[in-house]
Amino acid sequence: MRGDLIFPNNSYDSLSSLLLASNDESCAILLAGHVQHDGRIRLLVKEVTHAPADAYRKRSSTRAELKPEFLAPLLKRARKTGSVLVFCHTHPGGEGYPDFSSIDDGGETQLAEYLDIRKILGPHAALVIGPRGCRARLVGTAHELRVLQVGRTVRTVSAQIDKQFSRQTFDRQIRAFGEGGQKTLAAIKVGIVGLGGTGSVVAQQLTYLGVKRFLLIDFDRADQSNFNRLVGASFQQVNAPKVQIAAEYITQIRDSSEVDAVIGSVLDDETAKRLLECDFVFCCTDNHGSRAVVQQMVYQYYLPCIDMGVVIASQDGAITHIAARVQMMAPGLPCLTCGNLLDADLVRYDLMNPDQRAADPYFSGHLAPPQPAVISLNSTAASLAVTMFLAAVTEIPAHARFQTYNAITGKVRAVEYAPDPMCVVSSPNGALGKGDEWPLPVRR
Repeated sequence: MRGDLIFPNNSYDSLSSLLLASNDESCAILLAGHVQHDGRIRLLVKEVTHAPADAYRKRSSTRAELKPEFLAPLLKRARKTGSVLVFCHTHPGGEGYPDFSSIDDGGETQLAEYLDIRKILGPHAALVIGPRGCRARLVGTAHELRVLQVGRTVRTVSAQIDKQFSRQTFDRQIRAFGEGGQKTLAAIKVGIVGLGGTGSVVAQQLTYLGVKRFLLIDFDRADQSNFNRLVGASFQQVNAPKVQIAAEYITQIRDSSEVDAVIGSVLDDETAKRLLECDFVFCCTDNHGSRAVVQQMVYQYYLPCIDMGVVIASQDGAITHIAARVQMMAPGLPCLTCGNLLDADLVRYDLMNPDQRAADPYFSGHLAPPQPAVISLNSTAASLAVTMFLAAVTEIPAHARFQTYNAITGKVRAVEYAPDPMCVVSSPNGALGKGDEWPLPVRR
């Protein structure tokens, strides 16, 4: 069974540093939410409890055993809250990624039996941390879990399977962000929501960079007005689904690509949940309802995303603004709601079905007409977004996670603002780490 153990923000680094400060084995108990989708488990770390010195019954450089009275209240809390448990300990010696020992194997077998008897429902996990990384697995099994830390950067901190790629093809990129970065691009699965003017450019650039695995989501079909900016499309593809056009273009660039094209909308719960198959998401829609759904998935399921928007505004026939915005969202970073970047009326409108809109006196007539769209501005926004993605998943030392572009002044500006500690989306008081405990704000 495939699965991920995901730490938000920098919480894995903090846990690892604290536990490895001792030359003896050290322990911690983690409470996590859990989500299962399409045969894949996501364990979302929500709470970490370190074992103090007096919590150990036995402790040495090769073994640690916790007292039952330390474990009991944590087991009780897990059962009460519906959380799963992650039993963490260190192997302070050795090199490379740690392995579970025969002592670990025997202890986990007994632990799994105990949890089953006490009806503390899993799936529970075990995590072993060493100086060079970690390994995780489901308790008492050989099912290994990938361990991720998701925040300003997105890192796999556990051992991972190497993905093959052509060193000759990617030689110039490897010179930029190293062989490890190229392996990451070969292994990562990227979701793109919206395959129009910006999404089609993102798909093109990611494919050239070496991303092989894609999930594409868009409900729309190409019409005559799209062909001034739909990268990869030809005029013979009028009325073809945009995801189909993008999928064909991706495989033309690299025929080994794995592309799952979904004709649908993330405003629908089943389609939105498909994003849980991904490691990183690009939100390339101009629909405020779709943005509201995607951003909640980011924080609710620890799913990193880059959102972007472009605008060309005019007044009395004269252009007043030509601008773009690119923003990464992840645990520890502010969301669109924190920055007042979503229009609540447009979100409500998008989430209504046609009958509901017709019955609502607030929405009369049509919304604003289609806005101007130019491929060069779309490409600028997409390029900023893809470079931000590279900075998050490889070793490129680019630190901005929110950028604005003003085409009139020619300036790209980095923006910093703090997350709202009471935000209903991005804070622990809101959707952060809730997983399936909370419903998504989808169209009902």
